This record gives sequence, C-alpha cells and structure tokens, in this order.
Amino acid sequence: MTGAKILREEHVQKKLAVSFPRRRKWFALYVLSVVQISMNYNASVYGNAIPGLVRGFKVSDDVARMGQWVMLIAYAFGCELWAPWSEDFGRVPVLQASLWMVNIFQVMCGAAPSMSVVIAGRALVGLCSAGGSVTLGVVADMYKPEDQQQAVAFVVFASVMGSVIGPVTGAFIQRYIPNWRWNFWIQLIFGATAAILHLLCPETRSSVLMKKVAKKRRQRGHKVVTVDEVEGDKLTFKKCLTIWTRPFRMFVCEPIVLCLSLLSGFSDALIFMFLEAYGEVYHQWGFGTIAMGLTFVPLAIGYAIAWGLHSWDINRQRDKVANGMAKRGPEEKLRLLLFLAPLEVIGLFGFAWVSLGPSYGVPWIAPMLFSVLVGIANYSIYMATVDYMVEAYGPYAASATGGNGFARDLLAGISALYAKPLYRNIGTRLNTSWPLVYGSLILACLCVLIVSPIYLFFFKGPYIRAHSKFSKKVIAQREETEAKAAARAAENEARKPTLLAR
Repeated sequence: MTGAKILREEHVQKKLAVSFPRRRKWFALYVLSVVQISMNYNASVYGNAIPGLVRGFKVSDDVARMGQWVMLIAYAFGCELWAPWSEDFGRVPVLQASLWMVNIFQVMCGAAPSMSVVIAGRALVGLCSAGGSVTLGVVADMYKPEDQQQAVAFVVFASVMGSVIGPVTGAFIQRYIPNWRWNFWIQLIFGATAAILHLLCPETRSSVLMKKVAKKRRQRGHKVVTVDEVEGDKLTFKKCLTIWTRPFRMFVCEPIVLCLSLLSGFSDALIFMFLEAYGEVYHQWGFGTIAMGLTFVPLAIGYAIAWGLHSWDINRQRDKVANGMAKRGPEEKLRLLLFLAPLEVIGLFGFAWVSLGPSYGVPWIAPMLFSVLVGIANYSIYMATVDYMVEAYGPYAASATGGNGFARDLLAGISALYAKPLYRNIGTRLNTSWPLVYGSLILACLCVLIVSPIYLFFFKGPYIRAHSKFSKKVIAQREETEAKAAARAAENEARKPTLLAR
C-alpha cells in the first residue's frame, strides 16, 4: 500500500495482550492450565492401561510399554514443530488444531483392533501435542519480563501436576473399569473438555492483534499496514522451512536454550527412571493398585511446596527491587534453584537406602518423604529454566521453551527404554540382593553431575547471554519499544498545557 503508515507495537500498546486487565489474563491462565494438565495427563495415565493391553492383545509387557516411550519421543518433536507456528499465525488457532488432532487420534487408540494400532495412535498423539511451549508463549505475550514470574510459576505447576494426576486417577480407572479402552476414552473426554474451554481464551500474539487493528483502521479509511504485512504473508516453502526449523536452530545454536534444556531434560529423565522403581519398592509393603497410584501424591506435595517457595521468592525479589535494594537480572531467577536443586540428589540418595523395605525395619512413609524432596527439586529446575528463557527470548519464547520441552520429553522417552532393565538387571550384574538400592544410587550419582552446572550458569550467565543472537535481538527490540513509548508519553504530557490553554 503506497504511502501507508507502518503500525508498530508502541502505536497500539493498549490493544495488545500485555494491556489486558488482570482478571482477563488470569482467566486465560486458568484455561491454559487445564489444557496443559490434559496434555501431560495423556502421557502419564497410559501406564495404567498396560496390564489390560497385555491381557487383551496377548503381548509382552515390553511391547505394551512401547506406547509410553513412543508417545514421549513423538511429544518431544511435537513441542518443537507446533511452537513456531503459534508465533506467526497466533496462539489460539494453533493450539485448537493441536487439541482436536490429539482427540481424533485418541479415538484411534481407544478403538484399536491391535497393539500396533495403539502404538501408532500414541505416536500421532505425541506428535500432535503442542505442549507447554505454546502456553508459555502466551505468558510472554501477556506479561512484561519483570511481571511474568508468577504466571510462569502457575503454568509450570499445572504442567508437572498433569504428570501426577495421570497415575493417581489411572489407578482408580484400572481398578474399577477393567476394560483398558476406557483409559483412552477418559483421555478423550478430558481433551475435548479442554479444547472447548480453550475457545474462550483470547488471542494474545501481538503480530496477530496488530493485524486486526490495522484491518479495522483501513475499514475506517486510514492507510496503515503492519510490519508483517509489509514483508508479506505468503506462505512459501522457504518460510515453512524457516518456521519449522527455528526451534531446532535455537536448541542447537543458542547456548542458553541448549544448556538449560539439557539440564531440565536430564533431570526429568532421572525422575522418570526413579519412578520406575515405585512399583517394586512399594510392593514390599503389599500396596495394591489404588495404594500404588496414591504413592504419587507425595510428588504433588513436593510440587506444591516448591510452587509456594517460588511464589514467596518472586514477591521478595519484587519488594527488594521496588525499594531500590537489588537489581533484578535474569540470573537472579536461578538464585533459589541454587538451594533447591540439591534436594534432588538428597531425595534420590535417601530413596535408595529406604528401598531396603520392611525387612530392614523401614516404614512405608520413608520413601514418600524423600519423594517430596525430589518433587521440590524437579519443579524448581523446570520453573527456573523456563522462566529464564521466557524473559531472555520474549516473542520467541515458544520456540525457546520448545527446546526445553523437547529435551525433557525426548530424554524421558529414551530413559523408558532402559529404566526397567536398570532395576531388573542391576542385581544380577553386581551379584547383590539390593537391586533397588543400587539402581537408585546410580541415579543419585548421575544427578550430582547434572545439578552441578547450575552454579556455573548462575555466575557465568551474562557471558553466555552475550553470545546469544536471539536474546540480544529481543533485548534491542524491547529497549526500542520502551524508548518510543516513553517518548510518546512525554510528547502527550507536553501537549496537555497547550490544550488546556486553548
């Protein structure tokens, strides 16, 4: 459009998601929490369908478990493939497409005539799951970096709770609804409910909202275009390739994304392998199906405690900044993690030794207490890493956190391949009667290596960020937008006396 004015964010700040009323923002977050829980519930509740699948299709336990790790690995790629599209075409349509495609393939799993169809359906469910990358992108849309932490903490809490709600409710499904197909039908009901609720969510992506504003102004006769419209919206193969490869490029080339994603991913893989010991450990006390499902409640308690600690720390840091006592840089988001991450090591070491069971006088509550410590640390690692990336990458947060989700799900899926053999074969290889103890001790020693880089990253974070291409670009954009907004505000203030004089 010749002679058209280019519409930028600072021109329509009040129309963007960052200016939504607080109530509207939290309504969106509550709905997104249901969506997030639904996606992670799909991944975690499958374990309770395995006994039914083994009986129904007369396959081995290892074959039935393929549906678990195949879904997790596919979920890792789903996070990466869906996230960048939401940055270009909007959060709502992309998440809606993801949710309904997942629901379609849940039907495929529930009606499957063979185990191979179940495995294929699970792979497609994982590939179609957008995951937390899009929901965290919504947080970046609605909040400025200095205000986003409480929202990130809430979304992360919903994400990890989905992994706990699955086995807890799945135990009741397994006990009272013997038909394994209902495991998938309930996933479908939950997913459809989440998709319908999500229709109530407003669009938050600034580029999409700006296009709507520009369209309305053109209808009123104004000559305006957005930056995206100037560059062209035509979807070419090159643009598709650029969009799809962006999260993978960020994962490989961005030091922040790579380091924090691997930290979070290896931590999640350790937790997944640790949970594989649950059944064998609690079987020593004679726990049944429902009691076994309830053993995941201590993890939920740990997550809730960690959420409370992070919320308290966020408010404490905000008060210090308001009083001019501290400068709040991105590395400050990792400070609490310095104290909470070691709880994962302590929890795994403690869980290992109490796995000796009642024959050594260990009460059943002992492993649960150490599980609480593991839950606190796991939430904190996830929370701190994604919070850091959401601030560092702003509008590209979906692609950046997609790397985090990619690492967590991929490594968790791969760990499912050797988690059972670890505990099953360790006793034979080491000629010990304590296979559960040694299996968890190995994980605890690995955890020491995984947690250690947190301290390096905390103290050397500025150096790492200085070599981040995307992070520097986002910081420059924010500074430019804030400077222009401040200039416009000053200009408006200067006009007021003139208008009053008239």
